[in-house]
Amino acid sequence: MHDLTGFQRDLLYVIGGLDEPHGLAVKAELEEYYESEVHHGRLYPNLDTLVDKGLVEKGEIDQRTNSYALTRRGRREITARREWEQQYVTPDE
Repeated sequence: MHDLTGFQRDLLYVIGGLDEPHGLAVKAELEEYYESEVHHGRLYPNLDTLVDKGLVEKGEIDQRTNSYALTRRGRREITARREWEQQYVTPDE
């Protein structure tokens, strides 16, 4: 996870949090969070990178729409990242 960009990490979190995410749903979630447009030219190459790294698997909903899901490795990486973060930042109780 250390070699991912912040945008790629955000993609992992969004994919992990959506039911059957597809590209446009992921894009909409990120645009809401970033409060700005996420261009297709940024989104899809980064999704492909996550697939190439074995963190996300890509499926096909129909001929125009791909689905994305975290792999076991992707879930482990998120868990490890959250544990690492908690060493430094603890939620206010």
